[in-house]
Amino acid sequence: MSFKAKVNQYRRKIMRSLTGDIGKDSLNKINNNEVLKLDKVLVSRPNHRLGNTLLITPLIQEIIAYNPQVKIDLFVKGRVTPIIFENYPQIDQIIMLPKKPLKELGAYLKGWSKLKKKKYDLVINVEKGSSSGKISTNMARAKHKLFGEEFISDTRQEIQLHQAQYPVYQFRKFLELFGNEPNSNQVLSMNMKLTDKEKEKGKEILEGVTKNSDKKTLAFFTFATGGKCYSEEWWTTFYELFYPKYAEEYNLIEILPVENISMLQRRLPEFYSKDVREIAAVMYNCEIVVAADSGMMHLSCAAPTKTIGLFKSESFLERYKPYGNENAVVVAKDDNQQGVMKEIERLLSL
Repeated sequence: MSFKAKVNQYRRKIMRSLTGDIGKDSLNKINNNEVLKLDKVLVSRPNHRLGNTLLITPLIQEIIAYNPQVKIDLFVKGRVTPIIFENYPQIDQIIMLPKKPLKELGAYLKGWSKLKKKKYDLVINVEKGSSSGKISTNMARAKHKLFGEEFISDTRQEIQLHQAQYPVYQFRKFLELFGNEPNSNQVLSMNMKLTDKEKEKGKEILEGVTKNSDKKTLAFFTFATGGKCYSEEWWTTFYELFYPKYAEEYNLIEILPVENISMLQRRLPEFYSKDVREIAAVMYNCEIVVAADSGMMHLSCAAPTKTIGLFKSESFLERYKPYGNENAVVVAKDDNQQGVMKEIERLLSL
């Protein structure tokens, strides 16, 4: 583990010990005879990662389903959130903390101060383990607050809820306190809400990459950060399996990361863009996207298109695997390319 990773680990441990008791009595003031009003809601997820931001889209859809006229503010980090929620008219204000607080201290402090400027009917902390999420929820002015741990039980089913489902589960349990019927419906999928125009542009871009509009496309996103990234050797072995099997019937492309790195050594036609919505639109027009565990894997799910996620470890697998019924996950440590091939074949048959 690097020095930076160790520092961050200790920092998180200290902050969690300091914030562990925040919100313990958050439900004590609820009057069960009260008619719940949810006109103004604040959702807190101060994390800059693309995947973590996409994972709150099911919660936002759930809140909108309860009250289509709701105004939702988001307390987040980084600049990707307005792009993701561009076509959600219920999103009112996005309070953005800078990705690097020490370099933009003024903007960082200003972001926190905005939490006091409005009064909300409800504040929801999305990630129960987030110290900054708990602190922001505690600071915000609201009649009701969900800190993320109010309805935790010891049952295996609830502990293993996917991160896209967990805050929705908390929200549904909260609604039950006000006489709403239990909701056991499937939690909605992640959704970028691409427009028809965006989808059509994605189709045109894809045709420009493949030079063939008559065949469906299988896409591969081969990069990931840190230990999640597979080696060029791993991808070469996988390439030698999928290319002879699918090259004749399908277009095969590689979607490149912002770093413009190809783990396939540029053997396939490539698509490169820094526009998140454009990337999602290209993914939407693919038949399947195979992706290492990354924000791009979640982006594919939110396009939406069929997605196969590659994980090196089973740790956090249930929480962060590709969310959705037509998606799949493969635990592929240093091998198991055959397992990925089986999932490609299965999804193509659906």
